[in-house]
Amino acid sequence: MELTVFIKDFRPVDNIARFMDFYYSLHMTYLASDLLEHGLSPKQISDAVIKAISIGKASGLELNQHFRPVFSGIERQIINDCKLSHLAYGLVMINADVELSVVGDFQVSLLQSYLINHS
Repeated sequence: MELTVFIKDFRPVDNIARFMDFYYSLHMTYLASDLLEHGLSPKQISDAVIKAISIGKASGLELNQHFRPVFSGIERQIINDCKLSHLAYGLVMINADVELSVVGDFQVSLLQSYLINHS
């Protein structure tokens, strides 16, 4: 007969942080790899995510609320990916390669919306 010993290791700060990470993750409904379907290459996505994270840092955003590194499966391959909040997705799209029509369309619609709401 084997004896299993459970050690109660209660660290409230760690448990609260884990819960908050889980909570923030629930609001990250986008994956950076979703942009592959819109014609962005992995390098373009990676560059845009790096720029978006830099903007988030400079703006004082709590990055763990908007960006979460994850692994995704695409065509039987495991890739490094990033879960994104709605805000993070927008930041990535703003900083993506402007030569792509989907990026230009997003930027124009964003500016039009801003101008309508601030006129």
